[in-house]
Amino acid sequence: MISGPLLASFAALLFGLSSPIAKSLLGVVNPWVLASLLYLGSGVGMGVIISIQSLRKRQPIKSINRRDVPWLIGLTLFGGVIGPVLLMYGLSRTPASTASLLLNLEGVLTAGLAWAIFREHFDRRIVTGMVAIIIGGVVLSWTNRLSLGGFAGPLFVAGACLSWAIDNNLTRKISLNDPVQITMIKSLVAGATNLALAFTIGEKLPAIGVAARAGALGFLCYGMSLICFILALRNMGAARTGAYFSTAPFIGAMIAIIFGHEPLTRNLVIAAALMGAGFYLHLTESHDHEHTHEEIEHEHSHNHDDHHQHTHSPDDPPGEPHTHKHRHARLTHKHSHFPDMHHTHSHKN
Repeated sequence: MISGPLLASFAALLFGLSSPIAKSLLGVVNPWVLASLLYLGSGVGMGVIISIQSLRKRQPIKSINRRDVPWLIGLTLFGGVIGPVLLMYGLSRTPASTASLLLNLEGVLTAGLAWAIFREHFDRRIVTGMVAIIIGGVVLSWTNRLSLGGFAGPLFVAGACLSWAIDNNLTRKISLNDPVQITMIKSLVAGATNLALAFTIGEKLPAIGVAARAGALGFLCYGMSLICFILALRNMGAARTGAYFSTAPFIGAMIAIIFGHEPLTRNLVIAAALMGAGFYLHLTESHDHEHTHEEIEHEHSHNHDDHHQHTHSPDDPPGEPHTHKHRHARLTHKHSHFPDMHHTHSHKN
């Protein structure tokens, strides 16, 4: 099984590629239409994946149920409708360096909401790692002067970061569901909604080749990135996943150096040191204490580990991992753990 940090880093890699490529399309596509096409491309791609899984008769992963709908509506509204539109308008009014700098707000806001509203626990070590990663992103994006180009652009980008921070925390609430299904529903609804709104103000679709490029970009950098992000949320919680995701600017810069032959700058070296320190603090975290799991019944894909010791009925699927409704008995034990969906207990300090 792929670890949470690796999944979060891969999500950051894919998303880090999206902004510079999307900015190159803004000269020929309206920002609202581009946001629509990115999500429609993601949704269509996820639909193809689900169809292939169905043809192969792959065991189904837990699907969205009625209790998940409010969370799904919220994350789709903030992360799929509001956030992308604000970012596209922000990119069209803001220098690339400034936009990259401001996008680091997403990690800060995600962690802040996770702690203040959703009561996700993290200690000084994790906070220090988050700060190091975020400062590294600031150093990487800094060009010795902040050219705001007016207040509207930066405010749009900051608004997008807040929207995605809300989205990240809401997504965690349903992260045990099938990530492909979540991504498909979110992408199709968000893309169709934004496209309809764009049409109401007189915007039109671009040439088919440009639309296809935008759709492919959305499938890879939005859709596949979101799947990795959801899987990381299961394992690490919103705050830690958001911190890893804040490395997207650094990953993009490294790709530019390796494949674009751009120079290795002082800022990049400093950012690498700061982000490396943040990664080290996160990767070597050992949150180990006695804790109690309250009795709960739910459904998700699982193996029979220490947290999943239950009997099966004849109708339950064989093999592992498998998906079925199961009950967790009340359990008190001690081991190292992340604030994942099975460890939402309170802490004394």
